[in-house]
Amino acid sequence: TQGLTLNPEARPSELIRRLWFDLVGLPPTAEAIARFERDPSPAAWAREVDALLASPRYGERWGRHWLDVARFAQSNGYERDAEKAQSWRYRDYVIRAFNQDTPYDRFIREQLAGDEIGEELREQDGSIGQAWQDGVIATGFLRLGVHDDEPDDKLQAEFDELDDIVSTSGAAFLGLTVGCARCH
Repeated sequence: TQGLTLNPEARPSELIRRLWFDLVGLPPTAEAIARFERDPSPAAWAREVDALLASPRYGERWGRHWLDVARFAQSNGYERDAEKAQSWRYRDYVIRAFNQDTPYDRFIREQLAGDEIGEELREQDGSIGQAWQDGVIATGFLRLGVHDDEPDDKLQAEFDELDDIVSTSGAAFLGLTVGCARCH
């Protein structure tokens, strides 16, 4: 051995702090620390985990990572950088999907074809519910990239946007960079 020893067991205040930062990205409230220090039992730990997973902050923290993968921006980029007026709907969809623990296969299908699978997402009574709306909003994934509203070559710009969708889809859903397929 190399003379290494284990760290001492973490105090309850350290454990609760780690949990909060891991799950919601925020420090625990003074009340949460005090409550956990009074009862650091496994049952109290489980209650705290469940409460944080049920918190809207959970989806905000973890949805942020997906928004980076999806190249989320609220503007088009380029010189004039016009705002994408409805992009917030996609952001809120992602946060809601994380908070509702949406199954990953459905999360993918909604983003790639949510407008096409709308019928299967309708409510039992035939009404248009949140699930159907989310399916349509999720296709915002396909429109999040940079957009040149005054391209020098309109056809080239169209293909650049399509290439961006293919590249991002490959990276996000396959874990592969497929951008080279455009030329090869």
